[in-house]
Amino acid sequence: MAVSHLPSMTSLFEPLRCALDALATPVTFFFRDDDIGWDDDRLLELLDIFGRYSVPVDLAVIPAAISIGLARTLRARAEASPELLALHQHGFAHVNHEPEGRKCEFGSSRSAPDQRRDIDCGRRRLADVFGPIVQPIFTPPWNRCTEATGRCLRELGFAILSRDATARPLESAGLVELPIRMDWAARHKGIRLDHPQLVQHLSREIRASGPVGIMFHHTLMDTVERAVASELLGVLASHPRVRCLPMMAVVDEAAAATVAGAHDNGSGRCTGREAAKESQS
Repeated sequence: MAVSHLPSMTSLFEPLRCALDALATPVTFFFRDDDIGWDDDRLLELLDIFGRYSVPVDLAVIPAAISIGLARTLRARAEASPELLALHQHGFAHVNHEPEGRKCEFGSSRSAPDQRRDIDCGRRRLADVFGPIVQPIFTPPWNRCTEATGRCLRELGFAILSRDATARPLESAGLVELPIRMDWAARHKGIRLDHPQLVQHLSREIRASGPVGIMFHHTLMDTVERAVASELLGVLASHPRVRCLPMMAVVDEAAAATVAGAHDNGSGRCTGREAAKESQS
């Protein structure tokens, strides 16, 4: 980051620091970077920033786009630091199949067998290039999918679906949903929010209950955007009321807390990934 950026960066993130200072209890963050397989150079530059602050990040990988070379690099990094880098499936080819309306790879115009075929092909592709380290998480392109998608995911052994927090939860037993609450490339009426607007939005989100998921798109992040992201990660990594976890750890903690609460109440019920495991057995 250029020295000339430092004063403005400090001022930019002051609302976030104040909001974090005011918290009575720590807040959990997780990061998801989408569209892995596109613009590899920008991805690796962003990963270096996450590594600098030891903040974990989950990568949503496009199976049809990932190259063997990038797969080898990411697998080596994930195996060396599994607590900081995790990989999961991001659709199949990240292409739109809807003839009209909003873009969607797994939308209402596609049959369940067609969706299942693509998801399974993507699952097999990632298993081939990454081996057993791929997480049982599915992120649909554009954060959109259907009830049929949820059923296909359960049949294929996925445990977690990650979309935008505004999406209506699917009625798919055993499929845990871990939504994103902050899109760092968010738009309003087609215009991207500027950095002060993003910081204000994030400052409001941390006051709500539950983990705060932040979505990055490395393909949109030039030198300036990466500098802003670096400052954001620096603020979060250094604040005593912030915990940054991988997505799977967020789900595991929620499941453990639910199981503990159920046992305390004598119900013996569980949800989260524990429920997903039980439904598979």
